[in-house]
Amino acid sequence: MANFNLFIVLILLLPFLAKSTEEKVYIVLLSDHDKSRTAEEIEDQHQSYLLSVKENEEDAKSSIIYSYKNIGGFAALLTSHEALKLSGIWPESQSFSDDGMDVVPKSWKGVCQPGDAFDSSTCNKKIIGARYYLKGFEAKHGPLNRTLNYRSARDMGGHGTHTASIAAGRRVDNVSSPNGLAQGTATGGAPLARLSIYKVLWKINEEDAGAVLADSLAAVDDAISDGVHILSMSYGSLEDPIQLNEEDVSIVALYAAKANIVVAASAGNNGPTPATTVNSAPWLITVGSSMMDRKFSSDIVLGSGLTIPGQSMTTYKLEKKLYRLVSADQVINCGVPKNESRLCLPGSLSPQKVKGKIVLCFTGTGYDGDRVLEVKRAGGIGVVIGNSTADGNSFIFHTDYYVLPASTVGYTNALTILKYINSVKTPTAYIAPAMTVIGAKPAPIVNIFSSRGPNAVAPYILKPDITAPGQSILGAWRGKSPSGDYGLVKYDFKTGTSMSCPHVTGAMALLKAVHPNWSSAALRSALMTTAGHRNNEGNPITTNFNDSATPFMIGSGYFNPTKAVDPGLVYDASFNDYLLFICSIGIHNLSSTKCPDNPPPPYNLNYPSLAIPDLKGTVTVVRTVTNVGGGKGVYFSKVQSPQGILVKIKPSVLKFGRAGEKKSFTITVKTDSAFLGTVWKGEYLFGSYSWSDGIHVVQSPMAISVL
Repeated sequence: MANFNLFIVLILLLPFLAKSTEEKVYIVLLSDHDKSRTAEEIEDQHQSYLLSVKENEEDAKSSIIYSYKNIGGFAALLTSHEALKLSGIWPESQSFSDDGMDVVPKSWKGVCQPGDAFDSSTCNKKIIGARYYLKGFEAKHGPLNRTLNYRSARDMGGHGTHTASIAAGRRVDNVSSPNGLAQGTATGGAPLARLSIYKVLWKINEEDAGAVLADSLAAVDDAISDGVHILSMSYGSLEDPIQLNEEDVSIVALYAAKANIVVAASAGNNGPTPATTVNSAPWLITVGSSMMDRKFSSDIVLGSGLTIPGQSMTTYKLEKKLYRLVSADQVINCGVPKNESRLCLPGSLSPQKVKGKIVLCFTGTGYDGDRVLEVKRAGGIGVVIGNSTADGNSFIFHTDYYVLPASTVGYTNALTILKYINSVKTPTAYIAPAMTVIGAKPAPIVNIFSSRGPNAVAPYILKPDITAPGQSILGAWRGKSPSGDYGLVKYDFKTGTSMSCPHVTGAMALLKAVHPNWSSAALRSALMTTAGHRNNEGNPITTNFNDSATPFMIGSGYFNPTKAVDPGLVYDASFNDYLLFICSIGIHNLSSTKCPDNPPPPYNLNYPSLAIPDLKGTVTVVRTVTNVGGGKGVYFSKVQSPQGILVKIKPSVLKFGRAGEKKSFTITVKTDSAFLGTVWKGEYLFGSYSWSDGIHVVQSPMAISVL
């Protein structure tokens, strides 16, 4: 595909009299098309450009007069304002508009690199830089597949656009998902922050994507030169955690930290299995995912009168009356294995038995969207998706826009529905239409998929660091909705730690604006030590299974950017401190710096949390805090010791005479012989310690296992 050179030919060809006299015919000339693209794909691409200036897909489609197949471009009815927007700003989303923004700072050294469907005019005062890196990728995987990738910084899949809008999208009124849910105002965490895009991730085939370390290092190298302050990295290993000297994100982030760049990274989506957190280096802020207080309610009313709470994202509606309700195992085809009888897998349901009914399907093998499609194929009119035992009462990844009225219920409620089906002769039900509910309780809740600690590659560092919203996040989008039913969309829901990470990125950008001279470690400390630990009911944060969340699930807690602005004390660390930590865990190939013969123990890295694996006897840890809370101050320590562990802080009082003053203290940890028989070897126990001057509370979690 040749380079994209979009320009508007400002020549009036012919007024289209059936439309407003303000609209005129403009020719939009693009580069030559990739010859492998079909006419339909070309038209979709042209519509996607117009969707950035038109109100909806119908207007975008109707405004096209010609979609040229060989010339590379199209003719469309546009106002002069729309034509100017197409020629001068980021074409995907209003979230990246530069309206009202000041000129780009002279300190900015970045560039807007041209490429496929992207030229230098695509940048503006909001998106001030864009680069792409694939020399390493092509050396490893061969020539880029240009039917799956733009050879440019342009986002083909939508993931980068979505995460960027969460971190720094502009305020946009009256947006919603393609199906009308979550209507309101969209805004990123730091809406006035500038964005620069460094694209290193490429699709290898329809299923797989990857980045190469050489490309990622080149991207960070340029980001440092360009003058970037914050890096957001919503990617990482999809497999088991990788050693720090082999994990791309950790390696490139180390050199970003050297330049005092804050790096936020996703914890991964491999929960609830323990020890699955990725991007676990101490120079990163590693972000887990939680549910917020917004849900999409779609209750199931049973014929008995009982109402079962459910959730859904479909706007397909049933006429308000009761319908016959069946369990999938009652309406399967012959030959379906018993262990698959309730899963509604493709081809498993009998049309003769399903027609006109609501079907209860359970999660397990396969995808929920496919279960709904199977019920539709068999003639059903609605679906209740019940969670399996493994999924519990969670609502995860339900961003499918189902093609029937459908609602998901937790495992306990699914069993209630199943019991009702099996207890009456003619069970019936009604699925209420989906609606947006704000203020749901309890919230936040740790997502079941959010990767957990302990840190498998650096056990002396407690990970994840923090949690932020990552479920059903509405953000800017480029492409079609998951089901394809809604065509080209401007905003869409996505779920995962890829979405929670940019929430923290935006918060870090705001903190950096307030405290431009703070180090990246100090900014991270401020966010961690002020994080929340209780939900909106005043109780400890829990999981989908209603268990109390541990630091291996939420790190320091749920992020609170407002409190982080004034943390009182911070735990600072330098690049040299990170090098000493690397030496202490036996890694010698991440830097050319020679390790000392006796590096400090790894638990002495000045981190805002404490992890000690395999405690035997007594360990004394050193920490240093810096006063950023003003002038004079007196802070008192408080300890919540893990069961079976004795923890003592000395001195117990810290007195500061000025801002910027540093004070050190020790944390002595030892096993309590009275409780040794009640603690399993290798089992992690949790506690916390804090400092308070009566105004600030500087809290840190502890995780300790006994050998």
